[in-house]
Amino acid sequence: MTVPFREATIDLDAIADNVRHFRRLTGVEVIAVVKANAYGHGAAASAIAALSAGATRIGVAEIPEALELRRQGVHAPIMAWLHAPGERFAQAAAENIEVGISSFDQLEAAATAASVDHPVSVHLKFETGLSRNGIAPADWARVLAEAARLERIGRLRIVGLFSHLSNTSPEDDRAALARFEEGVAAAASFGIRPEIRHIAATAAAIDLPEMRLDAVRIGIGIYGLSPFDDRTSAELGLRPAMTLRGSIAAVRRVPAGAGVSYGYDYRTERDTTLVLVPLGYADGVPRSGSGKLSVSIAGRRFPNVGRVAMDQFVVDVRDTPVSIGDEVVLFGDPTLGVPSAAEWADAAGTINYEIVTRIGPRVPRRAS
Repeated sequence: MTVPFREATIDLDAIADNVRHFRRLTGVEVIAVVKANAYGHGAAASAIAALSAGATRIGVAEIPEALELRRQGVHAPIMAWLHAPGERFAQAAAENIEVGISSFDQLEAAATAASVDHPVSVHLKFETGLSRNGIAPADWARVLAEAARLERIGRLRIVGLFSHLSNTSPEDDRAALARFEEGVAAAASFGIRPEIRHIAATAAAIDLPEMRLDAVRIGIGIYGLSPFDDRTSAELGLRPAMTLRGSIAAVRRVPAGAGVSYGYDYRTERDTTLVLVPLGYADGVPRSGSGKLSVSIAGRRFPNVGRVAMDQFVVDVRDTPVSIGDEVVLFGDPTLGVPSAAEWADAAGTINYEIVTRIGPRVPRRAS
């Protein structure tokens, strides 16, 4: 079998299994979040896999992401919640995209995009302490009164009320939930009774049952990665969906004292064999992990040495026999004995979300 030069293999069955796991765990609607190209996994394929396993909605950050999903044949409800200044929502309305609303101006723009017989579907977002987007508490009454009026006259359909959590601590998240419930009560006082309320993402969906409400938004979890520092994917009953691999592009026997890669940050301590892996920071391999990453070759772990470059990095295999074209697994499912995205994140001083999301477009995605 020919080993790919570089490739991210995406296990769509793993995504489906992870969605089923969250459906069983939470007992509520699962909104599968596929923003940022499904955290690097491929948005359309991931969305279709999630929907096949029982997800009922797709979540993205931006309207262009939602429109691309429509172009690729995703017909399920899609919501988008982060908008460019001055967004008019006409394309979203035309494609039945559900729009997250964080301000009075966005509310008015969404209503303007509605046609006589086709209201725009919206989710009203309350600011509950994260200090990002969302309707500020001081504006709740004004926005809710206008939203209720626009729904009554058929310009809007209020599908949901939602917010985001900080995941700082259970106490902080419960305080945010209490503020959110105040917003829900305020909405009810204006006659707004949405189909769903949602505030929990993966971490809260797992650890805080009271946050599950009518729906949970699952991002990192459907890709089989843990949102926690102290629990692995396997301990959460999840299966990582992405395996990043390449093939050895060069093999070089070098003496002790040989400099490796730019800056000679590393010099070999003994005679050894170095191999070249053809992925670099242009492909998402974190330069900050230089000298701390490990890979798997023929079932054994080997360390990266020297700086990660734009297109390549070097691995020291010592005296292990290897050949050009041999497979190198950068990370994948650790239950199979390969490094995990979490290990790479620890080495690079970041989080597993970033490791998978940053995999660049030069790396082909292949469904398995």
